[in-house]
Amino acid sequence: MTTLKSKLQEDLNTAIKARDELRSSTLRLTLAAVQKEEVAGTTKRDLSDDEVQKVIAKEAKKRREAAEAFAQGGRTEQAEREKAEGVVLDAYLPQQLSDDELEQIVAAAVAEAKGAGAEGPRAMGAVMKIVNPKVAGRAEGGRVAATVKKLLAG
Repeated sequence: MTTLKSKLQEDLNTAIKARDELRSSTLRLTLAAVQKEEVAGTTKRDLSDDEVQKVIAKEAKKRREAAEAFAQGGRTEQAEREKAEGVVLDAYLPQQLSDDELEQIVAAAVAEAKGAGAEGPRAMGAVMKIVNPKVAGRAEGGRVAATVKKLLAG
């Protein structure tokens, strides 16, 4: 069985042979982040595919945030580079939910939380508890929270 980490390693080797600089540097940095995570605790360990996926998601989020920062600073070339790296990483992540799909999941959770008696500000936490396991890895926390706020206010 191929682990996600070994797939990253294989894809890195392929990218190096193909002289694909963008892909190879992105995968190299991501594998470094995975290895850093493996030695982060008290003992070195191999990460599960889920844990590797979380590292990839964190790296992809960093790229999106950097791309936005570069774009705002008028550094278009760097912004494009960060975006391209994010696209490389997105290929290793589950398909992201569309706004409609996310809204449907959140709407159901809002109804469930209200049915359980959650009201006002406390409802936010209750709804997030219901939504998070359903969207894990398929929608960023900020996006989920914004949708929950919007539907609770509505």
